[in-house]
Amino acid sequence: MALPPQLPITPFTRPVSGPVRIPGSKSLTNRALLLAALCEAPVTLTEALFSDDTRLMAEALRRLGLRVHADEAAGTLAVSDQARAFRAEAPVELFVGLAGTAARFLTALCAAAPRGVYRIQGTERMNQRPMRGLIEALRALGAEIRCTGVEGFFPIEIHARGLRGGPVSIDATESSQMLSALLMVAPLCAAPVEVTAVGGVRWPFVSMTARIMQAFQPARADPVERIDANRFRVRRDPAPAYPFRGAFAIEPDATAASYFAALPLVVGGSTLLRNLQLGLQGDTAFLDVLRGAGATVTPTAAGFEVAHAPGAPRFGVERDFAEFSDTFLTLAALSPLLAGPTRISGIAHTRKQETDRVAGMAAELRRLGQDVVETEDSLTITPRPLKPGQTIQTYHDHRFAMSFGILGSHDLRGDGSPWLTIDNPACCAKTFPDFFDVLAALRSRAAT
Repeated sequence: MALPPQLPITPFTRPVSGPVRIPGSKSLTNRALLLAALCEAPVTLTEALFSDDTRLMAEALRRLGLRVHADEAAGTLAVSDQARAFRAEAPVELFVGLAGTAARFLTALCAAAPRGVYRIQGTERMNQRPMRGLIEALRALGAEIRCTGVEGFFPIEIHARGLRGGPVSIDATESSQMLSALLMVAPLCAAPVEVTAVGGVRWPFVSMTARIMQAFQPARADPVERIDANRFRVRRDPAPAYPFRGAFAIEPDATAASYFAALPLVVGGSTLLRNLQLGLQGDTAFLDVLRGAGATVTPTAAGFEVAHAPGAPRFGVERDFAEFSDTFLTLAALSPLLAGPTRISGIAHTRKQETDRVAGMAAELRRLGQDVVETEDSLTITPRPLKPGQTIQTYHDHRFAMSFGILGSHDLRGDGSPWLTIDNPACCAKTFPDFFDVLAALRSRAAT
């Protein structure tokens, strides 16, 4: 449905029940698009995500000379004509919007190209998001990258001539996407690459990248060798770097699943997160957070089932979200319904994402009457009576809209009347365009 500028959330009046189809993973779709571009044979991604971020990535690959055929009805993205890539005589202009994955992955891809000039920019907010660690690492490997605005940020201009390889350090503490981008193009370098991650590693995202790299290098050993906690060696095999051909299935998005996994805690009942398994994505750790809050989480052959009996206890949670931080907003938004304080830590780096997520979440919870203690790296929320009639600001950030959409499903007044409104709900198009349609369908099903 077309979303209005402001969307009042209609609460559930009965417990939720039934399966939920979760869209494909944004992180995996954009990683797979990059790796498919580096293959020699056609590759089809099945169950792919179609959203603002993945469309930006696909369009950038088209501008680089590849053919990317999108079939949204079938859920497929077919990448071919890789031999035509990076052959443009004139500079190629690439726009990445607010898509951090596209921004970091395309920067590394263009730096590793054998030739060409590439100009990459994003929205005003994207041009403020961290890029310095990746830019400096690629320069150390021989890339010529010019920051045409502020040093260390977009917009940038790349004069490509390939990468030489060897030892390199990268500070990816502000975004693990920078380390992932470097690892994925490392097999293209002229020599093996040994990467030292300065300041530590959020391992689940690095592991996801290493495992999808291995999937695109069938019959070869693991391309990423972990030397110690912060050092990795990436092999250089004979060309092609990625010999995969055929179809690659994208897992359901574990972060998107977090909203509907949390819904039973808010309205009672159960949801089946169809086809979600403990696969490549670290954000499935959020399911354990829900167990701590009082939900029952059961793995099944069809996916994870999350249940909570209406009226059963709901407990405050203390958890470090450093390794699955995209889901912290889901927990924070439902914290007013939990018994006792909830403390969320390990989230300082999220201040530099689509918005300052720590400050934004603190502001919106206070708007709803909650007691919030904010530090650089944490939020402690002590529940207070919710204040109805509030409009949640989303800061153009999809995760605010979806998280508070779940909280708004709570029947605060007991009569099914809306008490919470979401400003700019259409920002969900970044990763989950039909989120509010799915929520409405579940609500309608529960009412019958």
